[in-house]
Amino acid sequence: MAGGRASTGSDWRVADCQCEAMPTEQFEGTIGRTVAESTPWWPDPLRPPDGAPDVIVVVFDDVGFSDFGCFGSNLDTPHLDALAAGGLRYTNFHTTALCSPTRACLLTGRNHHSVGMGVVSNWDTGFPGYRGRIAKSAGTLAEMLRASGYATYAIGKWHLAPIVQTSAAGPYDLWPLQRGFDHFYGFMDGATDQWDPELVLDNTQVPRPDVDGYHVAEDMVDRAISYLGNQVSADPDKRFFLYLAMGAGHYPLQAPHEFIAKYRGRFDEGWDVERSRRLQRQVDGGLLPAGTELAPRNVGVPAWDELDADERRVATALQEAYAGFMDHADAQIGRLVDFLQRTGRYDDTLIIVVSDNGASGEGGRLGSTNYMRYLNGLPSDPADVLAVADTIGGPGTNPMYPQGWAQAGNTPFKRYKQFVHAGGIRDPFIVSWPRRIADGGGVRPQYHHAIDVVPTVLEACGVSAPQVIDSVAQQPIEGVSMVSSWDDAAVPTPKQVQYYEMFGNRAIWRDGWKAVVAHTKGDPFDEDRWELYHTDADPTEIHDLADTEPARLAELVDAWWAEAEQYNVLPLDDRILERFAAAPPSPATNRRRFVYYPGARIPAQAAVSTIGVDYTITTSLEHTAGASGVLWTCGARFAGFVLWLDDGVPVYHYNRAGEHFTIRSGTPLPAGKVELQYRFARTDGLAGIGVLSVNGTEVARGHVDTLGVSLGTVGFCVGQSAQSPVSPAFSGTNPYRGIIHRVVVQLDHGDQSPNENNLID
Repeated sequence: MAGGRASTGSDWRVADCQCEAMPTEQFEGTIGRTVAESTPWWPDPLRPPDGAPDVIVVVFDDVGFSDFGCFGSNLDTPHLDALAAGGLRYTNFHTTALCSPTRACLLTGRNHHSVGMGVVSNWDTGFPGYRGRIAKSAGTLAEMLRASGYATYAIGKWHLAPIVQTSAAGPYDLWPLQRGFDHFYGFMDGATDQWDPELVLDNTQVPRPDVDGYHVAEDMVDRAISYLGNQVSADPDKRFFLYLAMGAGHYPLQAPHEFIAKYRGRFDEGWDVERSRRLQRQVDGGLLPAGTELAPRNVGVPAWDELDADERRVATALQEAYAGFMDHADAQIGRLVDFLQRTGRYDDTLIIVVSDNGASGEGGRLGSTNYMRYLNGLPSDPADVLAVADTIGGPGTNPMYPQGWAQAGNTPFKRYKQFVHAGGIRDPFIVSWPRRIADGGGVRPQYHHAIDVVPTVLEACGVSAPQVIDSVAQQPIEGVSMVSSWDDAAVPTPKQVQYYEMFGNRAIWRDGWKAVVAHTKGDPFDEDRWELYHTDADPTEIHDLADTEPARLAELVDAWWAEAEQYNVLPLDDRILERFAAAPPSPATNRRRFVYYPGARIPAQAAVSTIGVDYTITTSLEHTAGASGVLWTCGARFAGFVLWLDDGVPVYHYNRAGEHFTIRSGTPLPAGKVELQYRFARTDGLAGIGVLSVNGTEVARGHVDTLGVSLGTVGFCVGQSAQSPVSPAFSGTNPYRGIIHRVVVQLDHGDQSPNENNLID
């Protein structure tokens, strides 16, 4: 064709085309032959209904019912207390007993098993209720609000995507940006070092900012204020939804020194005295009725007076760190509220504050300054803790407090996180919306659950839950709105029934009665003994009525089984760490040979695991004489291993949660092409011999004791430390300045057939 004329010689005109263009969107104007003959039309901008608020949901982590000052503690939380003083406190609000499941409830309005998040997102056991991910049929609050014109931001802890899928390889479909959020800044796993976090910006892993005195909570709120400030500057009429998931008070309990030091001596009278005082404050403040009894100490928690002087000092130092951590987090909430007030958004912002479960008893009898020791079953010596007592909570420690302080956090209830007695599931809840909620400082006793947050927000915003999101039909919302109680403290709860299950622990609440089981791992489920409590009269679950009300108990147990069948709770499963082995094959588990290249940074669950196996790690590099730096590393300052060059000298270091094993060559590497290999062979259980070889010649060997459970959330990194350094012999990321061609990790050395190698070199 030339000059607009077809080869047939006929004229080619648009009018000759018999096809019609399909409209891409609705158009309500008119189109003539010319613009003068046409009427333009513009769709209205996507906006929520008039009067809809901005929305902020703040999720604290492992914070007990009493741990905000306004819920009875002696912790300084003035900004949370101010929100409560201007809003409402709910005293009968419940969660799921674990982090990922509660977050799934908070963001979807459905029960956690219903959406596939029966436990944490680290595990997929192959059953519908336990996929470790939120089903696409369960849209998030971000997806719902964004469809009505909201800007959406997620800041802080995510822990709602399978952790094996959080490497650069993805897939990304369950990351925050793919579940309705416009922006994300935070960490993907269940915990991170607050001083040296693993960070993701939108869909990309990023290093932490190089700032003196950096702390992730400050960084998170800085980022939130930046996002919101930019939005309200560009379009002040647009509403926003901010999901802010704080690290406090999940281990590691880390905060700036001045926030911890102010609590010196505040807890010296111990957890027994503190629990009694908290209950009295709760009764005096109208949070609990007069006559509420304090639950007895949990099994394994000693009386404070039974501890010796050193043990008491250890326990108070760790609780001081927790208090400082919470105080510091509260200060960041204060900065966010201050921004809202300065920009005139505060009165029109619905703020909800909640914890994801009760306080955690995972610290054991005395707690630890390095939680990796507790997690791996290693003892902590009080003398070692006392030696660093003044620095607990700082960058060199990974603290977790004792169970006694966890139960104090859960005052007046019994048990902890992971259990479905009140200590694990009854949590503080604050709601504030100055322009809408008039009963400032009010207390609400209505029974509610985490699944009730989404319908509450939707009603407040005048938005309906969509029936279809991204062409996927949606599950019905399973929660009920809390709005009816905003103006009426006496209105009955619209909640009729709520089931619970976590690691085989089970409960059901209905009409003020609760049947509950604390399951012992490994015991037959049909031999569990159900307890029965009239929680309206006995909120601390002390007076078991199972023997005196057998018919009522049987009815509730039958109701639990019906709920379990309806909401994907079955099959019952009390496995915990064993669930890792039950996971489907992944790039981290379906091979024995891994090839990593410079810049690789693989989260722990997506990376090779060398725990409990023999292995070799071979590094091919182009070495510059005398060059220093990390060749590869796995883990961080509290546990892990690293191979680095010290002025060209190869050094292998294993950090066994504070016990250090070093194998050092006597000579530096030669310049040029080098093959540097580390080989580990077990000799007794987890102990073994590590051997360094250069170009096939052994240069050093030594004994190494290794860990058997976990090195933490920081995985394999090539060319520098991914986070804090495993070895105390160097600082920072310590990048290697030479050329690394590749790093090959071979598990079970010498026991691999060629067809098992799924990598082409």
